[in-house]
Amino acid sequence: MTSTATDDAEADEWDDGDESSACGKTVLITGCSSGIGRATAKAFLDEGWRVYATSRDVGDVEDLADAGCETAALDVTDDDQVDAVVEKVVAETGRIDCLVNNAGYAQMGPVEDVPVEDVRRQFDVNVYGPHRLSRAVLPHMREQGDGTIVNVSSLAGRVSYPGSGVYCGSKFALEAMSDALRAEVAEFDVDVALVEPGPVETKFTERVEEEVDGLPRTDAYASLYKILDDTAAIGGGGPASVPPRRVAEVVLNAASSTEPEARYPVGPFATLFSYAGILPAKWRDAAYRLVSKIAGVRS
Repeated sequence: MTSTATDDAEADEWDDGDESSACGKTVLITGCSSGIGRATAKAFLDEGWRVYATSRDVGDVEDLADAGCETAALDVTDDDQVDAVVEKVVAETGRIDCLVNNAGYAQMGPVEDVPVEDVRRQFDVNVYGPHRLSRAVLPHMREQGDGTIVNVSSLAGRVSYPGSGVYCGSKFALEAMSDALRAEVAEFDVDVALVEPGPVETKFTERVEEEVDGLPRTDAYASLYKILDDTAAIGGGGPASVPPRRVAEVVLNAASSTEPEARYPVGPFATLFSYAGILPAKWRDAAYRLVSKIAGVRS
């Protein structure tokens, strides 16, 4: 979950990276065109990592190249591009110490209204994308006997809520896959960690609004659409939101730890709502009905 804000102020906070890669480690990061991915690339660069920052459009990461990152075009739904980028990193550095699966978006809307092809597209990016990247890097990590995969999830990977079933489903799937993978690769000294942000001050909700606007709306869900159309309800934007740099610091911490945690909630909202998953379903449903009723009164 995220909220809209410009990234200009955030960019001004960063100094140019150290191109010497002082720590001798290499990281491959997806989805670096803005927000969390961009901040993560800069955080790793500041710590002396050799950073491969990727985006669907390499033109969107030109400033990261100027700062000292290696950059490449990468659509996580493209098998050939995934293989080519991973092989490029290995050929140029001899290793991949960390993979950060950050690329993703949120397909919001009532489950009934979301076309099947949009569900496929959501899972292709949010689930199959990390799977493609993980499959590509794991042989190299196993061979070197070390490595960390950090999957950027969301509090939506713990708690599902009305109007987000498809998005939450993709994040639930990512979390389940990560839990299994963590146990499978432990014997090879490869770690897998999940980072779970709550509301973040990024342009993420601009994409959310585009996805919702494109749906064939069923009148029966008018009150739910009222909530979805309210940017504050989607992303927060208040004191509970955290800047992308805060999430980036947590990702860097997970990548640098010799024994990373399985999960890293980020921000007060994520920490609080991580406990909502253990509440009885009828309590959660009652809370959702109350929110829907309030939205109906306001509409």
